[in-house]
Amino acid sequence: MPLRRGDEGVLLDVRLTPNAAYNRIEGIIVDGEGRPRLKVKVTAIPENGKANSALVKLMSKSTKRGKGVFEIISGKLDRNKTLLIKGDPVAVEAEMKKWLESK
Repeated sequence: MPLRRGDEGVLLDVRLTPNAAYNRIEGIIVDGEGRPRLKVKVTAIPENGKANSALVKLMSKSTKRGKGVFEIISGKLDRNKTLLIKGDPVAVEAEMKKWLESK
């Protein structure tokens, strides 16, 4: 599971592919380092933070949470990113696990 608890919420590891044909969440993959990541594709280009903004927008829409609860805390210039989902770590983790299982 690409989730782990943090101090301010839950951390979600993501593998982002920009310039895709459409925006979609493809499910969980294991990267070359053996870490599980949520595979996400966005149509936005990786320029001036457009792909990162598209990632936050897609996650917000898909999880029915406000954009403000998502923050990219690592990997802003990389395909591998870590998203912080702000909120009570226990509650957010339970909700996100249930959401991930539906993907």
